[in-house]
Amino acid sequence: MSLDVGLSLPGTKAARQGSWTVTPLHAVVAVFMVAIMLRGVLPFNVDVSWWLIVCERMLDGQRLYVDILETNPPMAGSVYMLGVVLARAIHARPEVVTNGLIFLLIAGSLALTWRALRFSSLRERAGGAAAAWATAVLAILPMYDFGQREHLALVVLLPALAVYVLRANRERVAPSAILIAGLCAATTMNFKPYFVFGVGFCIVTAAVQARDWRVLFAPENWIAAALVVIHAICIVVFYPEYFTLIYPLVRDVYLLLKVPFLAILLMSATALWLAAIMVVLALQSRRRKPDATSLVMLAGSLGFAVSFFVQGKGWGYHAYPMVALGLLAAGWAISTGDDERAGSHRLRAGAMFVVALIFANACLWFNASVDMRQVQDQVARLGPRPKILMLSAAAVIGHPMVRELEGTWVSRQEAFWVREIVRRARMHGTIDSAMAARLEGYIARERAGIVEDFKKQPPDVVVIDNENSDWGNWVAADPELSALLKPYIPVNNINGIEILRRADQTRS
Repeated sequence: MSLDVGLSLPGTKAARQGSWTVTPLHAVVAVFMVAIMLRGVLPFNVDVSWWLIVCERMLDGQRLYVDILETNPPMAGSVYMLGVVLARAIHARPEVVTNGLIFLLIAGSLALTWRALRFSSLRERAGGAAAAWATAVLAILPMYDFGQREHLALVVLLPALAVYVLRANRERVAPSAILIAGLCAATTMNFKPYFVFGVGFCIVTAAVQARDWRVLFAPENWIAAALVVIHAICIVVFYPEYFTLIYPLVRDVYLLLKVPFLAILLMSATALWLAAIMVVLALQSRRRKPDATSLVMLAGSLGFAVSFFVQGKGWGYHAYPMVALGLLAAGWAISTGDDERAGSHRLRAGAMFVVALIFANACLWFNASVDMRQVQDQVARLGPRPKILMLSAAAVIGHPMVRELEGTWVSRQEAFWVREIVRRARMHGTIDSAMAARLEGYIARERAGIVEDFKKQPPDVVVIDNENSDWGNWVAADPELSALLKPYIPVNNINGIEILRRADQTRS
């Protein structure tokens, strides 16, 4: 017998009675299986790997923003804490446990979304092919960026999107769905302030579609706003250093790291997003009346696009929510066509082909990573569980290498980006001499942290990045750092990445 959770073909008797009939539920399970297998093939994400180290250090008593330098709000790390705690309890790898919890989160989000829609006019549509498509977008599309904050933020937001759609359709919303929607929307916005665009655009669109301004003040919105305020107060109380130490650093240095707006517009992610939007608009133009679900998701996609452009980094995972919501909207628009004319059928068939191409190309975009296996293999030959110090702004060199080797990260930060951002700003002329002089204090603080961490826990291996910057020359010009590196001898140089080991260290 088939389990009735809404993921069965509506009106099909065989789908409800036949034990061998393939239903959308089977498709959802199949998509999950493919996604799980991908986790065994694709490399672990660099930033997620770093956040696991952060959580481990916090459990060991270190203080976030004091002993650990990180620019993101506490929410960014707290979501990974459960995986680390469970991994320690059952003596498993945190990476495996974290991935498992993310899959459970995706399944839970889909279940809560279905629960919100089960008594609505969207019940049959939401339980059909749309469910399998949503699973693919949430579980497969992220590829290398699986587990990134943008990925988790969108996964958590899905039940709130369901409520916004119900508001747009002027349908009844259950009290439990209201509470869950408020919690989910608040969680998404607490990841990054930028995500308020994605949530806000959905709410405004729902109000416009319902032609009722009271939707703007629906209970779930008050709940979300209250939780965001409470979260901000908790940061002030429990993490005051975020505002006294980190905020000035982000304001003065980190925000200098931006890609030209035109370059972002010309990125593949922008083109893929625009293509998905065009598919939705083309299908909407053939409908007798606008489809609220597609419009709300389209609005959310536009909101996250604003977030992508405002952040100005052009990084793949920053683009995930806007592309994913665009694809969700396109998939929904294809599955809910109400025009039976032959021309409409041809349009939907063409749209399916285009969306499949967008999905495939988006998977390639989100799978972009740097192959550091040569460096990792060389470091692995130097001995088990090495203590590693990396002099570089490129975090991908050291992560997840240090975790793969079960080593120790000898630094309070993921990578040394302060000096590099200032160096590039000077080179590109985006800051004047007065500003550069003011930023020297941040560079000096970063250098002092390197020296302090080095002395506190002398590394077995030092990796110096001369491929992406001039770290070797910088060290050579610093007497104190040069003295600290005197006991180290070169082992290899891989494409400008120099690997050193302690002279008294025996090769394995």
